[in-house]
Amino acid sequence: MTRFIHDQFAKDYLEELLTPYGTIQSPRRVAGEVRQIDLWFNPNPEPRLSAEPLGLLARTLHSPAIFEPYRNPVTADEIRDCVLKLLVISAELRREARRQQTSLAESNQPRLWILTPTASAPLLEGFGATLEVENWGEGIYPLSAQWRSAIIVIHQLPRTRDTLWLRVLGRGQVQEQAFDELEQLPPGNPFRGNALMLLNRLKANLEMNPNLNQEDRDLIMRLSPLFDQQLEEAKLSGLERGLERGLERGREQERREAIASLLEARFGPLDDELNAILDRMIRRPSSELMPLLLQLSREELIDRFPE
Repeated sequence: MTRFIHDQFAKDYLEELLTPYGTIQSPRRVAGEVRQIDLWFNPNPEPRLSAEPLGLLARTLHSPAIFEPYRNPVTADEIRDCVLKLLVISAELRREARRQQTSLAESNQPRLWILTPTASAPLLEGFGATLEVENWGEGIYPLSAQWRSAIIVIHQLPRTRDTLWLRVLGRGQVQEQAFDELEQLPPGNPFRGNALMLLNRLKANLEMNPNLNQEDRDLIMRLSPLFDQQLEEAKLSGLERGLERGLERGREQERREAIASLLEARFGPLDDELNAILDRMIRRPSSELMPLLLQLSREELIDRFPE
């Protein structure tokens, strides 16, 4: 089902945004009946980057957090399951503190953030989730304080730069508007490139699914210009030009160097695993290779070019 493709995109997307600010576990197992937290975030005492560019999302990063994103509108049962996971992991942390003969500070208690495209008024009222416009603005519905939980209704968020990174996880027109704003961000934005890469991967995964609904077909069409834009930026950086020259000349060493340059730009210095797939990659035609190099993750590339 395409829902799982979208769910994986949401987890990968949030993980990419939040990694500079803390440690990520996705998924994280919790005790009792087998359950998994979609994404567990634990803040770094001294993050490498300022979280300010994340806007509203940055305000969720001051304490350990559970993120549970939903592609479809969240149901009452799903909210209860999320709260149960929060209670279980809170109990685990308290037990760990007692074993270490320390106390668990209130600031280290985890918070739950449920991300849903829409939510009905009766559903929100049933959980005591109410707007705190003076603290959070529109679209954020904290539950009663002791629950340390909130429901983020993405389609109610104001269309501002502060909410952009959350609106990317919306649906329909809300998501399309977020894509428009993402395209307009300057290339130097610290999150723009990775977001485009993950969206291109989402497009590739959807295209492989034979049972798409009309909404996903429309999404593929909307994502195509983002892929073209990323290709153009690669050209401007000179990396694609170098790759094309190497591929056109057909010299193995030049092809290897061009591909290595693009891999290093995406993943940093090449290790043994990436070096091992270079020889297998240079034998692929450029029309096939370029989309793979720009869309796939490190792990997906290694899987795509096995020994």
